[in-house]
Amino acid sequence: MDLKNLPLSGVTVVSLEQAVAAPFATRQLADLGARVIKVERPGAGDFARDYDRTVHGQASYFVWLNRGKESVELDIKAPADRALLDAVIAKADVFLHNLAPGAVDRLGLDAETVRARHPRLITCAISGYGTAGPYRRKKAYDLLVQCETGLVSVTGTPDTPVKVGVSIADVATGMYAYSGVLTALYERERTGEGSALDIAMLDALGEWVAQPYYYSVYGQRAAERTGARHASIAPYGPYPAGDGGTVFLGLQNDREWAVLCERVLNRPDLTGDPRFAHNPDRVAHNDELTPIVEAAFGKLTADELVALLDEVGIANARLRTPAEFAEHPQHEARGRWREVDTPNGPIRALLPPVTVAGREPAMGPVPALGAHTDAVRAEFLGARAGQEETW
Repeated sequence: MDLKNLPLSGVTVVSLEQAVAAPFATRQLADLGARVIKVERPGAGDFARDYDRTVHGQASYFVWLNRGKESVELDIKAPADRALLDAVIAKADVFLHNLAPGAVDRLGLDAETVRARHPRLITCAISGYGTAGPYRRKKAYDLLVQCETGLVSVTGTPDTPVKVGVSIADVATGMYAYSGVLTALYERERTGEGSALDIAMLDALGEWVAQPYYYSVYGQRAAERTGARHASIAPYGPYPAGDGGTVFLGLQNDREWAVLCERVLNRPDLTGDPRFAHNPDRVAHNDELTPIVEAAFGKLTADELVALLDEVGIANARLRTPAEFAEHPQHEARGRWREVDTPNGPIRALLPPVTVAGREPAMGPVPALGAHTDAVRAEFLGARAGQEETW
């Protein structure tokens, strides 16, 4: 593939990254053509390499997050390896890290120190709780940040709070790091100056839970846990069909409520019922509304119900497992799958969400640990050597 035609061709990113948040950000940059040099611990590497062994003996997290990168093993406390890191940073456009609290300062890799030497450099520091305040040195992982932002308190059943089933705090943080870097690159084109970005997981996920915050604080009532049902829109959630299948219904406004009553529930009288006239009324009386919807849905099979809802323009969905999502007919019809190489064999990967007409994303191979160490050392220092120590 000719990477020269991609929008970030010529941009070099060096990343001291672990786990999910930072690797998620840099993988987006790699897909856009950036050269991403991933610095890993000698002998061990990014600890996400060992989360599981499900993808040809490799970690599902790692193959998801690290395609298209160069892996370089460095002990950044050893003089020779630190010299190589400094040489790479000197020629990089972006330096991104999610080092442990306080580590970046002890290593002299903080934004102020690094950018004093390289004013065009864009630095991006990812942390759990930011660089100030009482939590600044507190360790932060995805589930813990879900708890601190209140997300777990509004997720689950009335009896049991639960975590979100994906690394949502990490993904939110990675997306803001990604968009922040793109913004900084654009700004540098106009000003000639780099930027120092600081993204906290607490802030990133905090933005995503703003609606429950507004609802709770200004509504002066706690946001409720409603399982798979929507907490503030009704009817919105799973309803059983007559054949034992489940159909998820998603109503958005009073016009759709009237259509549902007349065309699906066969209860046009409900449109004039004050209990259900407007969405806040339906939410308040959802315990009374749910049996009415279930009675009507129970007369149809799941397939018949989906077809009817589609016909009348009411949003709906079938519950799928991740494995069923992988076989979703939309992917095949739209040509969304690509093959990506890994050290243990090729895997299928979905294209990035943003589609640009006439342009194919890079989607390069997943690197083996240290696969590019010698080449990068030769390129930046003109030498080939290795270090045995660990960070």
